[in-house]
Amino acid sequence: MTSSPAQRPAARGAHAGAPAGARSAALLAWYDAHRRHLPWRAPPGRRADPYHVFLSEIMLQQTTVKAVGPYFAAFLARWPTVAQLAAAPLEEVLSAWAGLGYYARARNLHACALAVVARHGGRFPDEEAALLDLPGIGPYTAAAIAAIAFDRKASPVDGNIERVVARLHAVDAPLPKAKPAIKALAAALTPERRPGDFAQAMMDLGATICTPRSPACALCPWMEPCVARAQGDPARYPVKAPKAEKPHRAGVAFLAVRADGAVLLRTRPDKGLLAKMTEVPSTPWGPPPSAPEAHAPLKARWRRLPGAVEHVFTHFALTLEVLRADLAQATPAPEGHRWVLPGRFDAEALPSVMRKVLAHGRAQ
Repeated sequence: MTSSPAQRPAARGAHAGAPAGARSAALLAWYDAHRRHLPWRAPPGRRADPYHVFLSEIMLQQTTVKAVGPYFAAFLARWPTVAQLAAAPLEEVLSAWAGLGYYARARNLHACALAVVARHGGRFPDEEAALLDLPGIGPYTAAAIAAIAFDRKASPVDGNIERVVARLHAVDAPLPKAKPAIKALAAALTPERRPGDFAQAMMDLGATICTPRSPACALCPWMEPCVARAQGDPARYPVKAPKAEKPHRAGVAFLAVRADGAVLLRTRPDKGLLAKMTEVPSTPWGPPPSAPEAHAPLKARWRRLPGAVEHVFTHFALTLEVLRADLAQATPAPEGHRWVLPGRFDAEALPSVMRKVLAHGRAQ
């Protein structure tokens, strides 16, 4: 495969026997030429805003850059500072997060903002240990903020960095068992100078060159020292343990629709899956319920809609059948429930699975 001069990897001096310093210099030279332009990333030579790094890193957990972009922009427009985010009601934050998934992240985001204001006067601490002490911030996020926002010598390891390091050293141990070894290898590569840029360079390398399938090794600044490439099968790494099949749960959702189009909704409990999110009332999620009408929010003539709603959570797959009832406009909402017109759905913290239920009902 040939490449243009602009595409060729910089600093080929990072050969197999070169010290870590030569490797980091090669990667930083490549990054300076090929860095991605991301809305939360500071321009070259400038330190990133800690709030921007924090917000983007929480959003990017298990979510793509493409999906996060609009949410990041919307959050910054609505809450430009961490103090303004802390002052917002959690329900508003959950509503703004709706559709991004993994809703515990939104609750952690808000809890962390409150802690930054209460403990640190609205300024993020610049030490990894102090960041790790904040609610909702784990080892990866603490290291990412410390490195990218404060240029501390910290080594965040996300999926992209994990893949790059596993291939560079041909780590044979399967994930997740190999995580501590990969973290140590990444730390050994991290330079004293520009550790924040180095972390982002590793992320970019994994996202654009050292991709999960068909990595573009000919364009990689670490082509020569990469053991996996020398073995001829870089896509084999990182080695992953076989995934266990997700358990399956079932339930029935009760779509009550008033004559004016309003839908009966309620808020989920304060703790547990989708805590404090808005839902269409449903049975418990588990084995298929034998008498679902016993869980109906009100007495009505319920009819089963054709088909079902399928949704996959992190730890299980869910099938929801939908029962619909059409009710008079004067029908009162049962205790703990409320009628919401479709024009107000965007103000509700509706998770993706519930948006699917509402869409399924509209399609019938």
